[in-house]
Parts: sequence; structure tokens; C-alpha cells
Amino acid sequence: MNKVYSHKDVEERIYQEWEEKGYFAPEVNPKGKPYSIILPPPNANAPLHFGHAMYVIEDILVRFNRMMGKSVLWLPGADHAGFETQFVFEKKLQAQGKSRFDYDREELYRMIWDFVQGNRPVMENQLKRLGFSLDWNRKKFTLDKDIIKIVHQTFKNLYDDGLVYRAKRLVNYCTHDGTSFSDLEVIYEERKNPLYYIKYGPLVLATTRPETKFGDTAVAVHPDDKRYKEYIGKELDIETVLGKAKIKVVADEMVDPQFGTGVVKITPAHDFNDFEVAQRHNLPMVQVIGFDGKMNEKAGKFEGLFAKQARKIIVGEMEKKGLIEKIDENYIHRIGLCYKCKNPIEPLPLEQWFIKMEPLAKPAIEAVRSGKIKIYPKNMDKLYFQFLENIKDWNISRQIVWGIRIPAWQCVRCAQNQKYNNSTIQQSNNDGWIVTSGEIPEKCSTCDSTDLIQDNDAFDTWFSSGQWPFATLKTSKPGDFEKFYPTTVLETGYDILRFWVARMVMLGEYEARQVPFENIVLHGLVNDPLGKKMSKSKGNAVNPIELVDEYGADAVRFALVYGTALGNDQSLSYPKLEAMRKFTNKLWNMARFIDMNRTQNSKVKTQNNLTIEQLSNLAINESDKAMIEKTAKLTKGITTLLEKHDFNHAAQGLYDFIWHEFADIYIENVKNRIDENSFLILNSLFLILLKLLHPFMPFVTEEIYKRLWSKKDHLIISKWPSFAKASEG
Repeated sequence: MNKVYSHKDVEERIYQEWEEKGYFAPEVNPKGKPYSIILPPPNANAPLHFGHAMYVIEDILVRFNRMMGKSVLWLPGADHAGFETQFVFEKKLQAQGKSRFDYDREELYRMIWDFVQGNRPVMENQLKRLGFSLDWNRKKFTLDKDIIKIVHQTFKNLYDDGLVYRAKRLVNYCTHDGTSFSDLEVIYEERKNPLYYIKYGPLVLATTRPETKFGDTAVAVHPDDKRYKEYIGKELDIETVLGKAKIKVVADEMVDPQFGTGVVKITPAHDFNDFEVAQRHNLPMVQVIGFDGKMNEKAGKFEGLFAKQARKIIVGEMEKKGLIEKIDENYIHRIGLCYKCKNPIEPLPLEQWFIKMEPLAKPAIEAVRSGKIKIYPKNMDKLYFQFLENIKDWNISRQIVWGIRIPAWQCVRCAQNQKYNNSTIQQSNNDGWIVTSGEIPEKCSTCDSTDLIQDNDAFDTWFSSGQWPFATLKTSKPGDFEKFYPTTVLETGYDILRFWVARMVMLGEYEARQVPFENIVLHGLVNDPLGKKMSKSKGNAVNPIELVDEYGADAVRFALVYGTALGNDQSLSYPKLEAMRKFTNKLWNMARFIDMNRTQNSKVKTQNNLTIEQLSNLAINESDKAMIEKTAKLTKGITTLLEKHDFNHAAQGLYDFIWHEFADIYIENVKNRIDENSFLILNSLFLILLKLLHPFMPFVTEEIYKRLWSKKDHLIISKWPSFAKASEG
């Protein structure tokens, strides 16, 4: 063996051998108990970042359970990531001096498809370089035709069951990116903005958005506010920059008497709270800001100005007319931002498809409360319950090209007979709409017209990825769904517990009639060395392959799980990476010591894979007996920790025992008294430790195994050590 371990000479060679021999497939242990994990599909729009290296937790689990004799499936895939990918591609177009508007729908879709397909092999190679033992023969993509068919069918089923409806409601709309979002995709930030005190006839109210005043259809006060009792129910004459107008005063408990003057303007088309007030008081809805972010014709002479630009001009004119009582320049409040471009979200009325979430949330809550699904770490279930117990209907329409187009067609003739009443939430009976499971309808089922137009919108990506466990298993290989669903573990970052995990539980229980997984394991985020979230825009994102090239995949993997409790964030630590590289070399040096003594001890050639129980019967020296007992206890402990998903303590236990107990003390002891019996025990115990370490550090352990034990056999499919002689306590 060479003096120094070279990961660059080992890793890609070994991975290729594993893959060629089919060791990643569940058929390796065809009669074993099924164990399955579906890889959370990374976005197929860019190479992986260092956070994706946390997939190591899943690889530890599948390697451990494979060695336990189970039939293990770890199914890989990629997510088309609708809006995310279109956003990335549009930036690419902008760099070329072009935009999405330069292409028709079909051409833009094809261009993005080619872009994504070019990136997927890069992403898959990164996963291989990290040693992830995924069954590549079963890989799936969210835009595979068979996956799309399942997504369409789920939508149709939800529609037929009355759980999908079309309505014109306020949605979170990004006028910069040109699409709506669900509540979860809006981020909130505290900002300092002026608070304007505006005169509305005899009343004064406070607002941060005077530009929306042209859409005001009432002012509101709290019903118990004695200051304004005399005005409730009356219509006031007010002066505006566009002339005189009338406005109604309503009483609603939504109003905070302590905010401003205790009077608020009600703009139903541009504020979610105001929208709800409008429904309670039957107020009309007047939209004054368009989907391009500009003031429309309802704003009179301010038409065509962007809302923020109009605000400044309108305030100036109001001051000239004496309509501004005062301005608080230091008002701090929370505003909603697009999570991607960080521009302010504009609440706008838009006709969309919504899913009724409460009926789906109830069984998902019960699944965790009853223990049918277990969450690790346990404290994360609070976030899960909080989301599901306060859930709102889900807007699943997205105004983008890249994605699964919604299989709904509108009959032009029937649509002319259906008009929305702007004064109410219109949950229509879907007149004029034909929903299918993907097939194109020949004619309207109501009026027989053939003048049908397909909805231009695509599904929210989370709607398709929310079906990922059952959609993949139903379309991978025959029998996979029956054998591996529900999956055993869903492992992902805690930051998408609401976005993705909870939605998978709801859709899995609805469409597959079973929970999609039995265990939810949530890891923390990996930040940069300064503790800041990694971001390409910030320039602090780290390519995991750069670290693999420098430190080796084993060191990178071990560093990610060592010293960080499950669910906790961690910062990229170069000292820890260096320490784990030294640990890799320590293992290599231990193997070299055994290799140098092997030729002098011929018995090892025929007895090189003894169990702990067999070793106990052979041991004569007290140090050997003690080390056998400690190794048995360690084996039992590591097995229990992995079964409990406690990867940090398992890694720490292995590191401390192998380096300090085994290498520093036991090997040094054996050196001074080595004979065939002691060497046989040393050799066998080292093999047991390699097996325990293999799920964490697969490459160096496999290479040592091939050098010392068998060139034909492989550690990856060897049996996990037993611990029959472990002492209790």
C-alpha cells in the first residue's frame, strides 16, 4: 500500500465499479425487507450548491440498511422547478440582450428544455462524486410524460371531488416576474416608509399607500370606537386630487383603534385585509394598479405611472390641495416581497385555480399526531402543525411557460355568460371550464361548442413535486409502488417542511390513500464560514466538488454530520474538513500497519471475517478481550443511533473510538506483543470498524477492504456486524 492515501486515484474508479455491478439497486437483496427513500429532487437549472451535500444523511441510511440485508431503493430525480428555472433562464436571456417576450410559448419552452437537459448530467455527476449510492436506472424527472399524466389525473380527481375551484380572488402578484405566488413564497421584511395622514372629509386616516386611494370603496372604523360612532353607515363627501367623490363609512372589528387615527381606507383590490372587509360589507372592488405595476385608467391623469412613482406625484398634489395633515417619515412596517427578485408583492385580483386545503390538512395532521408519521427532530412537529392548522386555500396557477400546463379548457360561448361579481369572493361553479386528465376535449359538454381555449397557466411546481413519492414509484419499475410505498424516510432541510413536506403528506393521503413516508428527517442549513446563508447572488456559494477535489468525498461527508445535531444549522468549517482528511489518512495508516504484518500471520488468510462471538472464544490476552467487548458495545451503540437518526453522535462515537481507543491505545499495545492470535483479532476488529464506518466514509473503507481482504467482494454489500457479545449498560 502507498504511504499516503490518494482520494483522486480511488473515488471515481470505485463508484464506477459499484454502479456497473448494480450494487445500488434493491435487487441486491431481493428478499430483504423493503426500505426506500426518494431523493428530494434538486432543481435542474444549475449545478448543485454545498447544501445539497447534506444528501449524505440519506446515503448513510441507505448504505446502513443495505448492509442490514434490506432491499433498499434510493430513487434519484430532478425537479423542473418552474418559476425558479424560468427566472434563471430569463437572466440568461437578459445577458444576451433578449427577453421571454421575444419568443412564442412553444419556442421558449423548447429553449428552456434544452437548457435544463444540458445541466442535468452535470448535476448527476456531482451526486456521484459525493458517493451517493442512488439507483440511476430508476431516475425520474418532473416533466417526464408519465409523471405529467399522474399530475393531471390528481388535478382532475381533486376537481371532481370539489376540492379544486376557480375563483377571482386577491393573489400575491410579482409585477416584475409576471406571476402569482402562494402565501408561502412571500417573504416579509421590515422597512421604514412614510405614513401619510390624509383628510377624507371630516375624517383623517393614516396610510402608507396613497396611490391606491382611487380604488378605495369605503373607510372603516372599529364598531366600539366612540370617536366615530356618528359616522358609521353614512356616506361622506370627500375631496381628491381628481375632484370630489363620495365614500361610505363602515364598522369592522379588523380595524385597530390604536393605529394612526383609528380610521383606515378600504381598498379591496389591493389589500388582503381590505378584501375580507369588502366581503363582509358587500363593497365593490376597484382595481387601479395593473399587472404591469402601472396605474391604470381608474387613476385618471396618473395612468401609466409605476405605483411607486405615482405615489410621490400624488402626495405632492395632495399637499398642494391641503389634503395631507401630516407625514410620519419614520414609520416601520412589514412588507411582502417576491422571494426571488425581492421586489414588493402587489396584491391583485386574478382568476386562478385554488385547492381547498382544510379537508386535506385534517388527515395530514392526524397522521403525525397518531404516530403514523414520525418527525425527527421531534421539536419540528410544532412548525408542521402550525402550518396545517392555519392553512389557507392554495393558489396553484402560475403565469409561466416552463412547467406542467393546467389541463383545463374554457368554452368561449359559456364564458360570455359567466361574469364575476366584483363585490364578493367568486367561487364559481366553473361554468365554461372543462377539466380533463390531460386529453384535449373535442367540444364543450354544456353547449357542444368547439371554440375551446386552454388555460395558459402552469401548475405551481410544489403541486407536481408534492406528488413525487407516489408519482415516481408508480412510473419507475413494475412492482415498485406496491413494494416501496409508503417510503421509509423523507429526509430534507427543515426550511421546506411547509412548502413541500406537508403538501406531500396531504396529496399522498388523498391520491395514494396512504401517507407517503413513515419518517420525516429534517437537517439544518449549511451556511458560509461566517454563518451567512449561501447565495449565488451574494457570491458566497460553494461548489461541493471543489471541496471533494481538495479534501476527498469521505472527509466532506464526515465533516457534514460530525459535530452538528440533527436539525441545527452549521457553518462550512475548513478546519473540520482538514481534520476529517487527517482521519481518512489515519485509517489508511492503520490499514498499512495491518498489511505489513499480514504476511507473517498466515492464519489471517483463511480466517479474516470472524464475528465478535468467535473472536471472544479465541481471545487470550486481557487487552484483546477488552477491545472485543468495547467493539461489540460500539457496534450496538452505532446501530441504535442510526436507527434513531442520530448521525452526529454516531459519527462522533466512531471518530473517537477508532482514533483514540483503537489506534492510539489498542494498536500500540498489540505492536509490542504481536503473534498470530493477537493479529487475527486485530485484523478482524479493524474489519468490523470499517463496516461501521462505511456508510459515512464509503470510498476509503471500500479501498482498504479491497486491498486487505478481497479484490472480488465489496464492502458496500457486506453484512453489518452483529454485537452478540456486547456487555449491557
